[in-house]
Amino acid sequence: MTYVIRGRRNKQNQKNVKIPSPTFSLPSINEKILASCDMRHQGEHEMETNKKRSRRVKEKTQLELVLERVNAQCRSCRPPTPLDCIGSCHVWRLRNELKQLRGIITREDYQNTLLNTLKNERRLKILKLLSKNAFSIPHLQKELKDSGFSHSQETILSEYIEPLMTTGLVTENSGHFKATTYGFEVNQLFAGFQGIACVLPPHSECYEEKVIEALFDEPKTYEELKLLVPSESLKRVMARLLETNLVTKNGENNYIYYFKTKRPMGMETLSSTERRVYESIHDGGVTGEKLAEKTGITLRRTYKYIRKLKGKKLVFKRKHPKTFGLTEEGVQVAVFLGKLCAVLKEFAEVSVGLATGTLEGTQQVPASADVKEKPLQVLVKRGD
Repeated sequence: MTYVIRGRRNKQNQKNVKIPSPTFSLPSINEKILASCDMRHQGEHEMETNKKRSRRVKEKTQLELVLERVNAQCRSCRPPTPLDCIGSCHVWRLRNELKQLRGIITREDYQNTLLNTLKNERRLKILKLLSKNAFSIPHLQKELKDSGFSHSQETILSEYIEPLMTTGLVTENSGHFKATTYGFEVNQLFAGFQGIACVLPPHSECYEEKVIEALFDEPKTYEELKLLVPSESLKRVMARLLETNLVTKNGENNYIYYFKTKRPMGMETLSSTERRVYESIHDGGVTGEKLAEKTGITLRRTYKYIRKLKGKKLVFKRKHPKTFGLTEEGVQVAVFLGKLCAVLKEFAEVSVGLATGTLEGTQQVPASADVKEKPLQVLVKRGD
């Protein structure tokens, strides 16, 4: 796709223009972009006003609305030359970054690849470092060594950096690596949760995550979970989740419940013990063990009187299948996965929208009044 940037050449102004040098610090999506535009085109008072406004945007809007606002500022921008805009503008970089993200984030297996990438303590450490600043491989090796991780430069690049780049979390420029805006937002999610690398298995099909997501809505039976996970893998998956205390079985080991029938008790002659057992059965049903505790008789005698009541058509039994639910730790993992999916969905929608849309605003190159030359057209080719 090719865009035409129109304007007049102004050699005198080009010599005295100073463009703020790009920074690798990533305070946040909104503040980074808006502050970049404000510093170039507004005074000190207006910049302070827009900082306050950007905080309100961060609280009330999504990434798409933020992009709409910075696009409006981009259309009114007057850079000295097109190359100054391309080389120094954070808005320009963000748009290209998001367009390139489309080819990564829309892959069919991307969600599993992302989860397996993040289930690694060293990759999370590297992503945290690159969210603060840009590092070369030697510098990154030194930072990791100070944190207790000793690896060769080749290992850092192939085992940790490349998977982060494959998932669009990290980008490279002139031998220096830094977190993308998308990577920065993903790293922010780990500020309040650090346990995913410890409780979920790496290099998996992410069946554990599917089960946790399903159980977050409501407890489910083993048969219901078979609809989500292949039966040959479900037993192993549930054993792993039970071992890591993310999932629990229902509290009742004995899942046979006894209920009263609609037959009136007065139609049968009952002994005092039979009557006591019958009256101890509540409408919601009860297990034999709970019935024995409630009546104060032995479990063996309880089943004896239950059989007599069944013979008189006053009691029937029903099997309740065992269910699985989330523990407190499991709920925390489920909430984290939900937030991660929300970030993924938001960036996917924006990246697809940018890649399939068109850039309507054209930036004007200012010209001096006393220099009269033919309009200058600069062709800037941007990849999808």
